[in-house]
Amino acid sequence: MEDDEIVGYVTAYLKKKGFTQTEKVFQEEFQHNKSNSSANSHLEPDIANHLLAFSQLESGPARYHDGYSRLRSWTYCSLDSYKHELLRVLYPVFIHCFMDLVAKGHVQEARNFFNTFREDHELFHLRDLQKLEGVLSPTHLEEMEFAHSLRRSKFNIKICEYSYELLLQHLHSTQSTTILGIINKHINFQVTPGQPSAISDDPEAVTLTGSSQDAANQINQKEIHWGLLEDSLEERLEKAGALLSDSEKGEGEAKEGETDESKKRSIEGGKQGASIKKVKKDKGGSATGKSAKPEANTVSAAPRVKPELSLPIIPTEVEHSILEDLRNRVQLSSIALPSVSFYTFINSHNGLSCSSISHDGSLVAGGFSDSSLKVWDMAKLGQQPTSSLSQGENDTSQNEQMLGQCGGKRQYTLFQGHSGPVYAASFSPVGDFIVSSSADSTIRLWSTKLNANLVCYKGHNYPVWDVQFSPVGHYFASSSHDRTARIWSMDRIQPLRIMAGHLSDVDCVQWHVNCNYIATGSSDKTVRLWDVQSGKCVRVFVGHRGMILALAMSPDGRYMASGDEDGTIMMWDLSSGRCLTPLIGHTSCVWSLGFSCEGSVLASGSADCTVKLWDVNTSIKVPRTEENRSGNTNRLRSLKTLPTKSTPVYSLRFSRRNLLFAAGALAKSG
Repeated sequence: MEDDEIVGYVTAYLKKKGFTQTEKVFQEEFQHNKSNSSANSHLEPDIANHLLAFSQLESGPARYHDGYSRLRSWTYCSLDSYKHELLRVLYPVFIHCFMDLVAKGHVQEARNFFNTFREDHELFHLRDLQKLEGVLSPTHLEEMEFAHSLRRSKFNIKICEYSYELLLQHLHSTQSTTILGIINKHINFQVTPGQPSAISDDPEAVTLTGSSQDAANQINQKEIHWGLLEDSLEERLEKAGALLSDSEKGEGEAKEGETDESKKRSIEGGKQGASIKKVKKDKGGSATGKSAKPEANTVSAAPRVKPELSLPIIPTEVEHSILEDLRNRVQLSSIALPSVSFYTFINSHNGLSCSSISHDGSLVAGGFSDSSLKVWDMAKLGQQPTSSLSQGENDTSQNEQMLGQCGGKRQYTLFQGHSGPVYAASFSPVGDFIVSSSADSTIRLWSTKLNANLVCYKGHNYPVWDVQFSPVGHYFASSSHDRTARIWSMDRIQPLRIMAGHLSDVDCVQWHVNCNYIATGSSDKTVRLWDVQSGKCVRVFVGHRGMILALAMSPDGRYMASGDEDGTIMMWDLSSGRCLTPLIGHTSCVWSLGFSCEGSVLASGSADCTVKLWDVNTSIKVPRTEENRSGNTNRLRSLKTLPTKSTPVYSLRFSRRNLLFAAGALAKSG
């Protein structure tokens, strides 16, 4: 074999392993030796054979299976204190072993490798594995966006110094050059001094970095104005000194407010809110008022911003009603938890797709898989049905009734017009309108006063998963399977803005309290914040392991909570784009989130048939360094768990008086 061929093999091997400096020195020495003496240019023929054999052994498909299998066995046999950190390395190594085998044309070996070890990662990465199942040839790696992004990006893994040393010792002792090459190319380690973190399920322990992360970091540098709107109703009330002084007034004055409210409105939810307020005062006394002051001040201390949208004018009587609710608001804290009014749908026969509750709890809507939307008036439950007619789009009059358990007739208003399952519904702030979205790709606006369909909005190309009215009404936002979110106004049939940027379905949407931004949660495991005026993305929040199903904004507009299909809730700081803390406790999908009116309590509703209350102030103030020392601090932020008998929680909402309303459909147990 010629010297040039041998040099070619050695050079190719060094280049393949990434030893660029060694390759350069080797070529320089070879040229130097060749020029000095022709005798030194002849190498032993055995060397070439050894290099060829070693090169073929390195590229053989069995190396990936054996290398990963040894790493996996060693990891599972490690001490428990280090195992949870070392296990983080397995998933990146697994998927890159699989994709390397596919890229080299060993498709059958890649499938065998994938099926042999996939069970290790199905718990946390099932959706990713389902996508990678479709990779059947090298061209698929380039054509599939998800696989292509994985090849271009690096995994960022947090690991303690001792765990890192143990991993390196194992790789060198076993001479797993194939696995070592994958780790060197596709994993960045964030090595921290000291002992490993006690939090085994930290969502930020493994993140994906690369071109997408660089773009996200660049986006997160943009400035956002997260404050409250100027001259809002709450600001007017605070300036008058009425919001906080109410808890300091005598009990007689509070009773007068309750009496006036009862005269003004006969809504059951309003009466409940007033009576609950009295009970809280009797129990908590002045302590409740004292603990509420700093929380209310936090909201009032938020900066004021100008609206970017033209805001609708609030009718005088509606404004008076809202102000009355604000004056009679119960101040909540970690020691003064809210009362909960839970609405249960029975005999829904698994047909309920979504539910929604009006701001005062007086109206409850349910969207069904038979394309119908039904609205119940809580004040009329148990009463004899009136002669009011409900009209759908085709103006056919119907009078729908439901027979209750006690034989009493319960009336609901039936809205028909959609041609597919209704996936979301949202009441306007006043409750006189409701918007609904459906699998038929449309959004419909209904009047709860006229009991009729007013407008059908067409723009999305695929099913619309969510729709939400803005906090001021008139505008609403929608999210769809077509990977876009859109902003609409009631008086226009075309969308005002289209927000495009997510890599998969946009599953949920939520308005910022100042209406200048909307947040969207997606199946691509990210949350994005969009500027309403420009339609551009101003924040990307990365950290969830599953699709995001619920979003909520804090009353001061500074923080956001997001819940995913794994049951994890994450609290975000909008100004920095960073995750403040994960809230872990649910065992199934989080379907609904809501902040209390002063922002001290976060409520979450889940498919695990529970409502959980979380201490927001602790979640925001405890630094992550302290959390790492204590280990389970995030679990202690749960204030209370309220289990239902067998009812997954579809939706929840805090009323303006801080009474928590929730709704769900009774599920058959067993």
